[in-house]
Amino acid sequence: MRRREFITTTAATAAGLLLGRAASAGDNPNKQNRPNILFIMTDQQHAGMMSCTGNKWLKTPALDRLAASGVRFECTYACNPVCVPNRFSLQTGLMPSAIGMSHNGDSAQAAVTEKMVRQSLGRLFRDAGYETVYGGKVHLPRKMKGVENLGYRNLTNDRRQGLGDACAEFLKGRHEKPFLLFASFINPHDICYMAINDFNRTQQKAPMGNEDSKICEAVLDRARKTGDISDFVEKNCPPLPANHAVPEDEAECIMEKYINPRPFQAYTREKWKQDQWRLHRWAYCRLTEMVDAEIGIVLDALKESGLEGNTLIVFTSDHGDMDSAHKLEHKQVLYEESVRVPLIMSRAGRIPAGVIDDTHLVSNGLDLLPTLCDYGGIKTPEGLPGRSLRPLAEGKAVEWRDFVVTESHYGRMLRTKRFKYCIYDSGRHREQLMDMVNDPGEMKNLAEVEDYKDVLDEHRRLLRGWVEKTGDKIAARYVNPELY
Repeated sequence: MRRREFITTTAATAAGLLLGRAASAGDNPNKQNRPNILFIMTDQQHAGMMSCTGNKWLKTPALDRLAASGVRFECTYACNPVCVPNRFSLQTGLMPSAIGMSHNGDSAQAAVTEKMVRQSLGRLFRDAGYETVYGGKVHLPRKMKGVENLGYRNLTNDRRQGLGDACAEFLKGRHEKPFLLFASFINPHDICYMAINDFNRTQQKAPMGNEDSKICEAVLDRARKTGDISDFVEKNCPPLPANHAVPEDEAECIMEKYINPRPFQAYTREKWKQDQWRLHRWAYCRLTEMVDAEIGIVLDALKESGLEGNTLIVFTSDHGDMDSAHKLEHKQVLYEESVRVPLIMSRAGRIPAGVIDDTHLVSNGLDLLPTLCDYGGIKTPEGLPGRSLRPLAEGKAVEWRDFVVTESHYGRMLRTKRFKYCIYDSGRHREQLMDMVNDPGEMKNLAEVEDYKDVLDEHRRLLRGWVEKTGDKIAARYVNPELY
């Protein structure tokens, strides 16, 4: 059921929902029946990587079941399409630029303050009487000093099935107060190593020896051992996407500052043939299925524990993967496959089942902390730019934002309902304007088309206002009107 259809069909049940809202322990932090919160996060999973989205090249029964029980927000964007910046946002509700962070390499010098730590997700919930537990991948700015400093008990450092098993054991245990369980899985991030190892082989180097690389290689070996890769690809691998080609007016900055500094990415864009791109897509599907199975362990344990009825479940990913769009893999750029992520919310009896919200623009890094605080009966810290998704999830009619912003190392993106505006800090075609209704694959840049000058100017104005409002000193120099 689409969001616009849902709103028109729920008027008859509004009274019941309001009664449920009034009775919610989330309205009173002193009540002991506040909902438990299960927060599940994957790494590098773009929004289309679930079979419930219509992707027929993989099967994700656990995530499909979760989506069927709640609402799936289709227009959800990461604050930054790499790990550390967006994970900072998820824990604090702040844009990464608030600490001077634009990419993973800024981790050591990122200006995290004690106030940010004190008002982070784990600390807020711990101080409000929740049992706060974290398991799996962390990858936060160094000055945050780990999950224990953020108010969590460390459940396990395992990022794979060991995390699923540890979460299951926790859920089936005794709970004397409500809990916030943050389960952070690594996959399908292992797909990174296909390109890295392929490039290493061209340099007469061995594949990387870490666990992530070994798992990626093991998945690929299933195809390699068939003997005839071309035949395997033809019979088993997803086709190339419609937007596989490099756009004619692509921002020069993408090649010069994102791709060329990483030789393996320049190699794949220039040298990979169709079979390699399609095999990459196949392996990405298999790794996503692996993490879906681990998530299934957690969801099954929640059901078996008897806690499902009083637990809010939230699923998202820290960022996406280019998945061969525009002849790219990995992430970090501002194309949709990199910045748009899945987001599902489910709570029995409170969030209607089977709803697809393809209307409201959501920032997972900004909106999830206010949302969880809303459900937990915890006051959201003042001054945060995000909003609670609870009214949207529960089918309430509410005024919503007109745009959402994503930051990256050398650029900024502003997405409105129809258009997407990106600006990079240098190079030809550094401004990009895409009509996401008529050109969802982002192949035609309208920023240099005279008929769209008014649209371009409006998006410039909106982004300048956002940069000023959020104190984004990194972007201020290249979104300044004097540069146009």
